[in-house]
Amino acid sequence: MAKRDYYDVLGVSKGASADEIKKAYRKKAKELHPDRNKDNPEAEAQFKESGEAYEVLKDAEKKAAYDRFGHAAFEGGMGGGGGRPGAGGQGDFASAFSDVFDDLFGDFMGGRGGGGRQRAARGSDLRYNLRVTLEEAFQGLQKAIQVPTSISCEKCQGSGAEGGAEPTTCPTCSGMGKVRAQQGFFTVERTCPTCSGLGQTIKNPCQGCGGAGRVERDRSLSVNIPAGVETGTRIRLSGEGEAGMRGGPTGDLYIFIDVTAHKIFEREGNNLFCRVPVSMATAALGGDIEVPTIDGGRSRVKIPSGSQSGRQMRLRGKGMPALRGGGSGDMFIELAAETPVNLTSRQKELLREFEELSEDNNPESRSFFKSVKSFWDSMKG
Repeated sequence: MAKRDYYDVLGVSKGASADEIKKAYRKKAKELHPDRNKDNPEAEAQFKESGEAYEVLKDAEKKAAYDRFGHAAFEGGMGGGGGRPGAGGQGDFASAFSDVFDDLFGDFMGGRGGGGRQRAARGSDLRYNLRVTLEEAFQGLQKAIQVPTSISCEKCQGSGAEGGAEPTTCPTCSGMGKVRAQQGFFTVERTCPTCSGLGQTIKNPCQGCGGAGRVERDRSLSVNIPAGVETGTRIRLSGEGEAGMRGGPTGDLYIFIDVTAHKIFEREGNNLFCRVPVSMATAALGGDIEVPTIDGGRSRVKIPSGSQSGRQMRLRGKGMPALRGGGSGDMFIELAAETPVNLTSRQKELLREFEELSEDNNPESRSFFKSVKSFWDSMKG
């Protein structure tokens, strides 16, 4: 069976540019890939045919020979350029497809060719969990912390080489940082095992860091905690993370804030809540009480007569400051009327007398039991 014209296979004209040829092949490779055409037995052969055509037409010398002699240019050694494309030509086809594979998936593989190598790797970001009290979150503070991290090796100045010697090109990947392995129709790229993707090796590693260019140390830092932070607040310290490999840029340090629970105040956003127990007599008669505020001060609060448990009163501006400015939240006082315990005989006697005289003083109880009686009567009916 006569071989099809390579230009017809890719659907381009003889005068097509290199970019047009590549775009045409990319389109064909997507359309004819066997994984997308499992029900089409001819797709694999057409897929190979398009790869064979692209292998010739992408190369200027092979293309010129093909334009002059056609398929005969690659029969019997004519035209040079690595032999006949279709003969034992899985290597040539794989090379052609890998050229487009780089374009299609380069963003996921780290770029084409040497673009993915890294002669110096960036250091990792670090996380530090910092616990502060509610008072500290209210005021803000400078906090000294000890961070276990990797720092640049002073002995080799971060180069990883003894005596400051220059690294040499990795012999395994030729400085690319990646090696290719052929698997069927595909050429798969992997990080070079010799240089770990750095593209360079060190003949005489630094004795202080073993060639890594960094060493493990505990570092002391002073962190500024702004007023208004809350649990989950994240503070980024640029360049305070782990040192990079062989002189690479340093990572960042992220401080995550955890505000501990308080014995008196409960926080919701910028507002504070304080549950204040009051005597039964104060709740009934009314009066004045003093309550604490988060700044260490005191506020006088007037309790209206007849106050019930759960009643709230607001102290404006006595809450937590907003993290990025904009004033402060409020403080809410929640009353809890306390039932007296350990009563004396005289106190019990007075309460019984009070109970006999307080028939009209408990409207909520009277309303509730009236509803209960109505419920029971309806059930009987």
